[in-house]
Amino acid sequence: MDVITSHINADFDSFASMVAAKRLYPEAKLVFPGSQEKKVRDFISEFQPVETTRLKDIDPSAVKRLIVVDTKSPDRIGQLKPLLTYPSVTVLLYDHHPNRDDDIRGKVEVVEEVGATATIFTEIFRKKSIKPTPMEATLLMLGIYEETGNLLFPTTTERDLKAVAWLLKRGASLRIVSSYMKTEMGREELELLNELVKTATDMVVHGVNVRIAKAARGVYFGDAAHLAHRMMDMEDIDALVLLLNMEGKVVMIGRSRAHQLDIAEALERFGGGGHPTAASATVGERPLEILEEEVAEALRSAVKPIMVARDAMTRPVVTIEEKKSIQDAGSMMTRYGVNVLPVVRDGVYKGIISRETVEKATFHGFKHSKVTEFANTDAMTAEPDTPQREIEAMMIEHNQRFMPVLEDGKIIGAITRTDLLRAMYEDYLRKSRISETVTEEKTFRGKNLASWLRDKLPPGLYDVLTLAGDIAEELDSSAFLVGGSVRDLLRGERNLDIDIVIEGDGIAFAKKLASALGARVNVHERFATAKITKDGLRLDIATARTEYYETPAALPTVTMSSIKKDLYRRDFTINTLAVRLNPRDFGQLVDFFGAQRDLKDRTIRVLHNLSFVEDPTRAFRAVRFAERFGFKLSKQTRNLIKSTLKMDLFSKLTGSRLYDEMALTFKEAEPFRVIKMLSDHGLLGVIHKDLTFSEELEHLLVSVHDTLLWFALSFMEEKPETTSIYLMALVSQLKDEQKEEALERLAVPQKLKKSVIRGMRTAQGILRRMPLGDPALIYDSLSGLDLETILFTMSLTKDESVKKEISKYLLELRHVRPMLRGDDLKTLGIEPGPVYSNILHEVLAGRLRGELKSREDEERFIKEKLAGLKAAK
Repeated sequence: MDVITSHINADFDSFASMVAAKRLYPEAKLVFPGSQEKKVRDFISEFQPVETTRLKDIDPSAVKRLIVVDTKSPDRIGQLKPLLTYPSVTVLLYDHHPNRDDDIRGKVEVVEEVGATATIFTEIFRKKSIKPTPMEATLLMLGIYEETGNLLFPTTTERDLKAVAWLLKRGASLRIVSSYMKTEMGREELELLNELVKTATDMVVHGVNVRIAKAARGVYFGDAAHLAHRMMDMEDIDALVLLLNMEGKVVMIGRSRAHQLDIAEALERFGGGGHPTAASATVGERPLEILEEEVAEALRSAVKPIMVARDAMTRPVVTIEEKKSIQDAGSMMTRYGVNVLPVVRDGVYKGIISRETVEKATFHGFKHSKVTEFANTDAMTAEPDTPQREIEAMMIEHNQRFMPVLEDGKIIGAITRTDLLRAMYEDYLRKSRISETVTEEKTFRGKNLASWLRDKLPPGLYDVLTLAGDIAEELDSSAFLVGGSVRDLLRGERNLDIDIVIEGDGIAFAKKLASALGARVNVHERFATAKITKDGLRLDIATARTEYYETPAALPTVTMSSIKKDLYRRDFTINTLAVRLNPRDFGQLVDFFGAQRDLKDRTIRVLHNLSFVEDPTRAFRAVRFAERFGFKLSKQTRNLIKSTLKMDLFSKLTGSRLYDEMALTFKEAEPFRVIKMLSDHGLLGVIHKDLTFSEELEHLLVSVHDTLLWFALSFMEEKPETTSIYLMALVSQLKDEQKEEALERLAVPQKLKKSVIRGMRTAQGILRRMPLGDPALIYDSLSGLDLETILFTMSLTKDESVKKEISKYLLELRHVRPMLRGDDLKTLGIEPGPVYSNILHEVLAGRLRGELKSREDEERFIKEKLAGLKAAK
C-alpha cells in the first residue's frame, strides 16, 4: 500500500496537503501519525471531507511508498519513522520548511520556499489541470491562511496570494475559512492568556530578549498559536516559547523575530520543527519547571552572538613602517587603492595616517618627513570581540572612517565605514521583524545559500565545501567560494568550476584539504595558489590577494590581501560574489560591489573607472559575458570602452593576450554574435583598422558556426581546431597583406598562422575548380587536406550542391579504401613498383564511383586491366 502522512499534532496546512496528495496518489491511505489540532478535528467532524486510516491498522511490511507532507523531520512523523529505514519503502516529500542536515531524504523531493505546503499542492493542481472540489479548494485555502497568519506573516510570498486567488475561482468558501480562522478570543482563551502572562519569565541571550511562558489545562486546548502572536504584539520581546501541558503531553509553541535566533533550531532537540520564525514541538508530560530550564538552555545554545569586530573586519591590512616617508605613504595608498594606512613599528600598531594628511603634508613641503611625525596616535581601536554596536558608536562619535582591530598590540584587521554600513544593512535585512521586504530583496541581499549549495551541487562536492570550511576554521583562516560558480548559482545554472579563496595561508590550507581528501595537490608558491584533483574533482585554491599595475595594459603585480580586495581586482561586478564556507556562517552570501543588483538588472558593469586602463582585455570579456548571458553593458562601461579606444591603450596590449581573448570568443556558443558586438563597440579595429563586420563576414561566420555544429553532431570522436577555422573566416575579407598584419597583431603561433593562410588560399582554389558529380574527382580534390581547411571550404561556399559534395566526402568518401593491398597485387603476378600506386588509385576510383563493390570485382578489374596491357603490347 501507499501511505500519506504528515507531522504529529496536524494543523490545517498538513491536513489539506494530505488530502491534496490523495488526488495525486488515489490509492494511498491517509494516516495521521499522532493527534490533530482541535480546529482540524472539528472540521473533520463537521464536513468529513475524506476517509482516514488509523495508524494501528497499517501493516508496516505492506507499505511500498511513504508520502510525507508538510515536514521533513523524521522525529515528527511519530510511529511511522521506522518505515524510513525499510529498503522496500520509497519516500516522497512535499514541504515548505527550510532544509536541515538531518532531514528525511526522498526519491522525490518537492520543497519550495513558500508560505504553506498547501500552496505547493495548489500549484501542482494548476499545472496538471487538476480541478479540486469546492471542499478541497476550501481546505487548501484554510491551510494557506492558517500557515501564513491570514497572509500577514513575513513568510508569505506572492505565490501564496496567487494560490488563494486560484482556489477562490475554483469554489473555495471564504465563509468556512473565516469561521475557522476567527481570532476573537473567548473566555477560556482570555484566561489562558492571562495565566501565560503571569507565569512568563524573561531572559536576555546575546542581546536577544526571550520570554518563556507556561500553563496547564486538564483538557486539550485548541489552536494556541495565535496566543503566541498576541503576546509578541503585547510586549516588545524578540522571541517567545509557550509551554502548554494538556491531556498528558506538553505542546511547545515558539516564535522569533530576531535574526540571531532560529526558533526551529531551538525546538529541534525536542523533536520539533518549523521555520526560523515559527516552530512547534510536542513532548510527553513532564514538570513544566524542569522543561522550562531545558528550553532556556536550548535557547542559549541557539541564539547566535551579535556581530563583533572579527565578523565585519577586513584582513589582512596594508600597513606602513613608521620610518617610511610621507611620499612613500602616498605611493602605497595609490598602489593599493586605500585611503588610510596603519603605522607600525616592527609589527606593533602605533597609529594611522590618512590620505588627507598625506596630501596636506606634501602640499606644505613635508613629503620626505617620516609618517610617524604626522600619524594620528589617538585613533580609537577595537579588539576582535568588540561588539558591532560599540564600533558603530565609536566611529560615529569620533568621526573616524577607519577602525584598527588589534590583538596583543598588533593589527589583525580593520573596519572601514563601508564595512560598517554593509554590516548594519545586512543586519537590518536579516531581522525578521522587517522581513516584509519585497521578494527580490528577500531572495538576494543577506541571503544564505547553504540550502542552494546542498540542492544544486553534487552531494560529494557539497561535502568538500563543508570540509573546506572546517579546515579553514582549524587554521584560523576564512574560506570563500568565489567567482563564476556563485554567479551562476544565482542565475539558476550549475557551474562546477570551483574556486576557493583563503584569507590566510592558502598553501597550508590546500595541503591540509588535499590530505583530508586523499587527493593530489599541485602548489605554486610564487602565486600562493594550488590545484587539488581527485577522481574528476578539481579545486582551485588561492590566497586572497590584491594587484596593482605599474603602467596601463601591463601585467599586474600581485600581493596578499583580504577577500574584499581580492574580489575588487576582478573584472566585473557579477564576478565578485563570494560565499562563506566557515562553519559559523556557512553559505552566507558576500556581495561588496552590488553584483546581485546587476544580475537582477542583467547588466555588465566594471568595478572602477580605470578598469580598462589597467587591463584593456576586459573590454573583450565584457562583450563576451554580455552576449553569453544576454546581458547589456552599462552606460558607464560603454563610455569607458570608447575612452580606452580614444586613448589608444589597446595598442599597448601584447598580441598574445589579444589572441587568448579571441580564442575564448571562438569557443562561445554563437561566436558570430560576440564578434558582431565587438564590432559594434569598435573593438575589431584593435586587431586591424580595416577589419569590419560586413554582411559578407556575418554570413561567413554564421556558416562556420552551422558547419561546425553539423560536424560535431556527425563526428563525435573528431575535434577540429575551431580557432583556426574562425581565424580564416575573420580575416578572409582582408587583402593578403592585411591578413598577414592582422594575424601578426594577434601573435598567432607561427605554425597555426601558416596553416590559416594556407587554408584560406586552398579553400579559394578548391571552390574555383571543384568537380561536381564524380566522387572520385571530389576525393582527389579534398584528400590530403587538413580537416580545418575542408570545413572552412564548406563554410565559404554558398553553393548548396558544393556543400553537399563536401559533406558526402566527410561522411562517406574519405573512409573508402580498396579491399586489395600490395601483397594481393604481388599474388596476382604484378611486379612491385610505382605501378602499385597507380593500380590501387584506379581501384579506389572504381569503388568511389560504385563500379567495384566486392573483392572479386577488384580482382576482375585488375586482371582485365593487365590483359588489356598485354594485348596492347
